[in-house]
Amino acid sequence: MAQGKKIIDLPQPIQAGQYSLGQLLQQRRSLREYSAQPVSLAQVSQLLWAAQGITDSRGFRTAPSAGALYPLELYVVAGDVTGLEAGVYHYQIQNHRLVQHAAGDKRKALAQAAYMQSWLSDAPVVFVFSADYKRTSKKYGTRAKRYVQMEVGHAAQNLFLQAGDLDLGSVVVGAFYDDAVAELLQLPSDFVPLALMPVGNK
Repeated sequence: MAQGKKIIDLPQPIQAGQYSLGQLLQQRRSLREYSAQPVSLAQVSQLLWAAQGITDSRGFRTAPSAGALYPLELYVVAGDVTGLEAGVYHYQIQNHRLVQHAAGDKRKALAQAAYMQSWLSDAPVVFVFSADYKRTSKKYGTRAKRYVQMEVGHAAQNLFLQAGDLDLGSVVVGAFYDDAVAELLQLPSDFVPLALMPVGNK
């Protein structure tokens, strides 16, 4: 899968935060305006781990998944990340690394695909949650859609709270053209984009 593509090993995540869970819940707010300050590769690493990082030798992750089938796949649209060139990246969860899918700053194109929400392109990085429904439906049938959507909510809230602990802001965006986002990210045909989360400094 990664053959011939640029691979970026991510810094190891940390498991101690600066705020209590209660403080993070109290201060959680949706943010749609971001400063010009970039985010770091270490911050991107921490956010990815919070959303879908492996926390157990059996492969269990930071967010619950029906049947531990893990249908989610995360992508990073980087524009202003220190230590990471602009481009589209796929998060390889098992190895905690990024694989480049496309070079160049795609934030404006992503904002256009998100019903012209131009402010999206101001965020230094956007995380995209996608899913392969078949991983869940093979066990749960028609209930899979509900379970996958629940799982996106769990993972997105993890990223939200982790962003707060890093003094960053975010928001969940669900308004976009699915086909346009899938094409921009070069998603496999089985993957469906479900949510966008721009992240940046307040």
